Amino acid sequence: MSLARRCSRTACARSAVATLTYVYADQTAVLGPLSTYAEPHAYDLCAFHSERLSAPRGWEVVRLALGSQQSGPSEDDLLALADAVREAGRPAPLVEPPRETGREVARRGHLRMLTTD
Repeated sequence: MSLARRCSRTACARSAVATLTYVYADQTAVLGPLSTYAEPHAYDLCAFHSERLSAPRGWEVVRLALGSQQSGPSEDDLLALADAVREAGRPAPLVEPPRETGREVARRGHLRMLTTD
């Protein structure tokens, strides 16, 4: 089985280069770069079919740049990841447990009734 995704159009065996999704509430069809994962409600299209795409009357077609796919994480992604690792590595501040100000007079399950007498 080939890992390359194929065009969703019937009888088309070309490799997919774009993903088509619909926003029904806005009556919009969005055609963008090939998604990372195949989604059940998205359609992968080859270059030929993505160029010839039309939408129903009254709908808008939004075409995102197909060549804008990044091959890996951006510099901002790497900096954010480094900051998150630094933050996770810092020791947690010491917090004093709350002092109880009353005496326990009754208990029901995990709840306690306290009195200040």
